[in-house]
Amino acid sequence: MNQTNLEGSFLVAMPRMGDARFENSVIFVCAHSAEGAMGFIVNRPMGEVSIEEFFVKLEIVTESERGSLPDRLAGSTLHNGGPVEPGRGFVLHSPDYRGSGTIRVNEDVCLTATLEILRSIVAGKGPRDYMLALGYSGWSSGQLEDEIAANGWLVTHHAADIVFGGGDDSKYSRVMGAMGIDPVLLSADSGHA
Repeated sequence: MNQTNLEGSFLVAMPRMGDARFENSVIFVCAHSAEGAMGFIVNRPMGEVSIEEFFVKLEIVTESERGSLPDRLAGSTLHNGGPVEPGRGFVLHSPDYRGSGTIRVNEDVCLTATLEILRSIVAGKGPRDYMLALGYSGWSSGQLEDEIAANGWLVTHHAADIVFGGGDDSKYSRVMGAMGIDPVLLSADSGHA
């Protein structure tokens, strides 16, 4: 199978794609090969758990230290990265941080899934930009290509501010707008000439 490598690309869910878990999702693809693909939903915050609670739960900070977390954590949000391994944490981040296990996805985004990066963030020694996610989105061999061919996803390239920038509720419309697309006018049906 001749496939394009989608690492560093964004997948944008088509309207009425048929899977409520991905409705209006924007996914950053971190790995893509003949074996499958892996990415993270970047516009789905987890409202039930705050960053501070997450750090306390992992015992990175104590309950008494919680109030003294760095000011830059105040605006951070824990995200639902996808339905696979929802209890596992991942950090998408700017390349100014390199730790054990850091994988460079492209020139703007790295991925680290260790407690070391979380401790560095709390200590103020972590990456400048980051997004914390629980779980990831995964596809087996050929599955993502089939979903794209069935008109389930649009593929696009955008700046890292889509990953790290705020406004989770506007990321979907911002990406669509940057592509010149009004989601209301999209059809869920694929066409063939």
